Parts: sequence; structure tokens; C-alpha cells
Amino acid sequence: MKVLILGGTGAMGEYLVNLLSKDNIDIFVTSRAEKISQGNIHYLRGDAHDLTFLNDILNEFWDVIVDFMNYNTLEFENRIDLLLKSTSQYVFLSSSRVYAGLNKIITEESPRLLDICTDKDFLSTDEYSLSKARQENILKISNFNNWTIIRPYITYSKNRLQLGVFEKEDWLFRALNGKTIILSNEI
Repeated sequence: MKVLILGGTGAMGEYLVNLLSKDNIDIFVTSRAEKISQGNIHYLRGDAHDLTFLNDILNEFWDVIVDFMNYNTLEFENRIDLLLKSTSQYVFLSSSRVYAGLNKIITEESPRLLDICTDKDFLSTDEYSLSKARQENILKISNFNNWTIIRPYITYSKNRLQLGVFEKEDWLFRALNGKTIILSNEI
């Protein structure tokens, strides 16, 4: 089995690579940095946002593609057919942030923010929660059915220390420079 992991050196991807490496699976991971392949883990140097690089690696057929990339909506729309026709199964990492904050337990049937929000200014943006929901819509109307959407609720890693919606680089910079960090009551 051959698995391609786009964005596999990030916060969640490295853990998946480690888990898959214990099985007899050939794992190919895109990375902008030079990395040394080891055993059944092979690194493909390039930026998965670069359509030329992506076209090159998708000339091959993959059993599974797991996509950890953070695209804007147009970027995703311009490559989804290429991704879906290059694999038996495409796994799209969305986010639980697509759901509307209704102070209820989140289920698959919970409304998404994109579907119930009436704020025209907000809806005119491609903010993360909206772009992920729009990308889910693009998958759903595609001519393919070989995809799975995963909406993680909490993500973490040894290289990531998140404080609410702030990554460590943001809140640490603000703290070291005497700037205010605004957090919601829930946090």
C-alpha cells in the first residue's frame, strides 16, 4: 500500500506518519525542508501548495492521500479533481471549527457556521472555519465519492502549544512584548 501525506511534517501529520510506519505501508510525505528518508518513510521535497509540484507527485496513483494542508477556498477548488482522481481514498482534514457555537454537544447533525451565520462581512471572508466548510461543500458536490472528511476537535503535538486560538508564536510574542492576550471566558 502506498500512502501520500500532504503536510505530513506538521502538528498532526508527524504522529500519523509514525503510526503508519509501524505497518508494512510505503509512506510518502511532502516537506518543504530537506528530510532523510528512513525505511518505509519517504520524503518528497517541495511545497504542496505549488501546483507544479503537486502535479508531479500526482502523476502516480496513490492508495490513500491524507491531506493536512491549509488551503484557501480557491486553491482547494483548483486542485480537488486532481487529488480525487489520483487516489482510491482521499482523507480531508477539516476542523470542528466549522460548527456554529451553540453551546450544545457537537454531533454530525450540528449546524455549521457557514450555513447559519447572517453576518455578511464575516461571510465575505475566507476565515479558517468558513474556508474549511466551503471546502467540505466542494468535496460533497464533486463527481467523486472516494473522500472522507475528518473534523478534529483538539489538536496538539510536542512542537505545538496552543492557547485558545493563539499558537505559541503569537501568544508568546505578545507576552514577551508586554501586549495583552485576550481570551474568552470559556478558556
